[in-house]
Amino acid sequence: MREAKSTRRYGRKLTAVVLAVVTAMGLMGTSIGSGKADAAPGFQEFWIDACGMPTNGAFGNKSMAPGKVKVRAWKKAGNQRTVIALDGMRAQYDKSGWEINTNIQNMVNRGVNVVEPIGGPNSFYTNWDAPSNFNGQKKRYMWACVLDNRLVPALRSRGFKGKNGKYAIMGLSMGGGAALTRAAQRRDLYYAAASLSGYNFLTAPGMRTALRMAMLDVAPAPWNIDAMWGPPWSPRWAQNDPARIVNKMHGLKVFLGSGNGLFGRYNYPQNVVDDFVKGTPLELLAFAQTKAFELSANIQGVPTMTYYANGTHAWGYWQDMAWNALNRGFFR
Repeated sequence: MREAKSTRRYGRKLTAVVLAVVTAMGLMGTSIGSGKADAAPGFQEFWIDACGMPTNGAFGNKSMAPGKVKVRAWKKAGNQRTVIALDGMRAQYDKSGWEINTNIQNMVNRGVNVVEPIGGPNSFYTNWDAPSNFNGQKKRYMWACVLDNRLVPALRSRGFKGKNGKYAIMGLSMGGGAALTRAAQRRDLYYAAASLSGYNFLTAPGMRTALRMAMLDVAPAPWNIDAMWGPPWSPRWAQNDPARIVNKMHGLKVFLGSGNGLFGRYNYPQNVVDDFVKGTPLELLAFAQTKAFELSANIQGVPTMTYYANGTHAWGYWQDMAWNALNRGFFR
């Protein structure tokens, strides 16, 4: 796909300015602040095949079933929609950050089942070229396989309803761009995709360097970015960059959310320093990336539903974005 020159210029200018700040700090991938998780009905936990990829047991934690990915979900009889919620770069192996820090599980009371696959720090929910040799990963990540070929069939067999048999997929930060990519690449499985403070223009100048720095600081660190999609000239970078595959999103419902880096309702006095030093530059980068993607989508005739507000890179704002999407009919 050949991008319009105006899109490239816009993306470069927006990304380069913020990227210089974030890269210098080496802080990308940190999430500051939180919402509050409430109890939600219809909870179930199950395991799906990991497509041969490593589980957290590969890094010394033996609590996870070997060769399996844990899924925590909320389903209610009568619900006709289901959303798969992807985590950020610091995803844990006990619960999703969505469950720990937000109340989106309560969407089950508003007609939308909520599904949260667990694990995958730094994975970008993609199939990697090779294991990350820097931190001793024994087998490569295979998250695209897990989501598309294992999770979706498991949801269908368990009675999770979708629109014409398809599901919505939503992610934050690392998971935001991944949600757009998964939906674009598998239109037979997903009807809607939402990116919240996502990095949606991964081939923009300097982004690979920023991602490399981020991956050096996420447990079990350090991760080798070259093991993901190969060297910068590998075609897999363009194939997994939402901004480069917009032409595959015609007819897909797309929601984009981002803060503007300014303090808002979830920036608490005790977190001022962290929010300013970490949350603000991270969200400025996400804002630039989201705006660049939105422009590219609009140029190519792909409508987007957007939500911009005051806020930094924090869970409370992602919770608000998710509820905004639901209240505006995004999952219908």
